[in-house]
Amino acid sequence: MENAIITVEHLVKQFGKHKAVDDVSLQIRKGSICGLIGPNGAGKTTLMKMLGGLVMPDSGKITIFGKESENDLAHERSRMSFIIETPYAKQGMSAKENLTKQCYQKGIPDLSRVDEVLSIVGLGDTGKKSVKNFSLGMRQRLGIAGALLSRPEVMVLDEPVNGLDPEGIVEVRDLITKLNHDQDITVIISSHILAELSHLCTDYIFINNGQIKQCIEAEQLRAMCQENYHIHTDNDPLAVAVLQEKLGIKDISVDKDGSLRIHERLDEKRLISETLYQNGLVPLILEITEADLEQYYMKLVGENNVEHRKISELHDKT
Repeated sequence: MENAIITVEHLVKQFGKHKAVDDVSLQIRKGSICGLIGPNGAGKTTLMKMLGGLVMPDSGKITIFGKESENDLAHERSRMSFIIETPYAKQGMSAKENLTKQCYQKGIPDLSRVDEVLSIVGLGDTGKKSVKNFSLGMRQRLGIAGALLSRPEVMVLDEPVNGLDPEGIVEVRDLITKLNHDQDITVIISSHILAELSHLCTDYIFINNGQIKQCIEAEQLRAMCQENYHIHTDNDPLAVAVLQEKLGIKDISVDKDGSLRIHERLDEKRLISETLYQNGLVPLILEITEADLEQYYMKLVGENNVEHRKISELHDKT
């Protein structure tokens, strides 16, 4: 991959009998917003902790900015910031007081950076207001402000919109987009709220049961989720041959259940159905559909992923 700044090769991490990360390989492009998508327990957090050096892999290799030795990785990680656990802040202190304290802890001498990052995250006017009186969205933005103090080139955010109300989700989503565009920060973000990532990411990594199911760029995903003609007959393999030979249709994809999706000549539904009938095929499904990110992911991990389905249904109600 061109412009890859992080490469993971055959990474494995096991806790007891549970393999949390199972032979994972991936690359992160410079300048991207990469969504790491998977249900709870998929291995997202463990993978992020290994990127940050908080958990050591059992095997495999991590390369960051072209470096892979442990000493070099420790140095290169200083060019990154991580929000993997809930950002800590003194509840009785203001946003500025909290960030000033972090500057001292991190050895950042330029205290003017505090006002700068507060302005970037939209908290510049909070004054002496205590963090205990912040909304969840404001607290999350304060955590991101703290991560920005060191001027990172890469930010790793684990479930940054989890628990936020719709307004808070939009605030954090817009902030991440702004950081990516205006500050040229590469972002790795995990979530199980797939609908939100569809508004945000340039790249997607689908993960389940510790394994990478697919790595795909947003443009490719949009093409795969575009409007299509869903066809299921009593003999789908024969239907493919008929559509190709009789109508010259080439853009045909096959779902896991064997049914077909046509991405061309969608205005010729009548001709397509008549051609199937005339060649002895019985159409069981003939419908125009458009997949979304949720549907696409469910096809990758399987319809029996009850935990993820419950999350999706809950999100649909909000």
